[in-house]
Amino acid sequence: MTHIKALALFSGGLDSILATRLIMEQGVEVEAIQFVTPFFNYDLLDDIEGHRERIQRKYGINVIVEDISPGYLQLLHNPTHGFGKNFNPCIDCKILMFSRAKEMLLERGASFLISGEVLGQRPMSQRRDTLNVIERDSGTRSLLLRPLCAQLLKETLPELQGWVDRSKLLRFSGRGRSAQIAMAARYGIKDYPAPAGGCTLADPILGRRIEHLYSTDSLLQGAEITVADIRLLLVGRQFVLPGGGWLVLGRDEGENNTLEKLAGEDDALLLMEDWPGPTAVLKKAGSQYRSAADLQAVLNLIAALVVRFGRKLPEGKSFGQVTCSLGGNRTLIPAAPLADETFRNWGML
Repeated sequence: MTHIKALALFSGGLDSILATRLIMEQGVEVEAIQFVTPFFNYDLLDDIEGHRERIQRKYGINVIVEDISPGYLQLLHNPTHGFGKNFNPCIDCKILMFSRAKEMLLERGASFLISGEVLGQRPMSQRRDTLNVIERDSGTRSLLLRPLCAQLLKETLPELQGWVDRSKLLRFSGRGRSAQIAMAARYGIKDYPAPAGGCTLADPILGRRIEHLYSTDSLLQGAEITVADIRLLLVGRQFVLPGGGWLVLGRDEGENNTLEKLAGEDDALLLMEDWPGPTAVLKKAGSQYRSAADLQAVLNLIAALVVRFGRKLPEGKSFGQVTCSLGGNRTLIPAAPLADETFRNWGML
């Protein structure tokens, strides 16, 4: 038999694990692709090799990680098929991923695609009509095999060519999980993620923050949205300052460290170096204020807010020393804690 290879769209969830293993069982070489964007799986980029080793050890699956962030950020400006309940463009997301996966067939020497989708499992992106739209718009019709529900769908190229045996494929449908759990037990797979929406865009609060960033009155005032902007939006306390500035305040040491890493050259970074307290980032501080005086007035307010949310100052000390870094320059701003009534009416994201 001719050697056949497939690419599996791999979310890391149980369905994608099972779909991949089911086709591997038929003697097909399968390479799994795990896509990442700032909204899902982005932390995998911190240790790709470690992740690949874990997936191989736990599930016997060879996975590669593919970052599609630039295309995804562009997609959010105007998704062809609109948004779900929140700011989640589920159908266009699938089309983007499947389109990229199709391009990778030639790059990886593969003949067809696999998806762990189950007919009727998700109300927006896994209806029969929606599955057809995704195939059509991604150009994957006949190349895309959904092994877990294949017997409920039309035959695909790998079935017609005899690369896989259709009789060994499945007919799962609906939102129940008992069949998948039983199948996992047969494979000896016990450690797998619980079913959940792993996309930040489906979160009501975080999705609303991101939607605002893409709106006509965006906090970036029409600037190009970057991965760092999105990641900044997903951490800390988010303030809209009087006048429209965007401020992020860390809530713990982990968020403080994240903010330091994400602050750009045009952003102001404020923190107390000699006293416990939050790190603050004022986005686009170097370019959005009309004068140095306007900027300094805002930085003084933020410094006072940093002191307000820091550990209580020692007895007899009424000012904290806040370091402000902007554009390669560092200045010290002495500040008393900001009164709560001053920032209570600031906008919050």
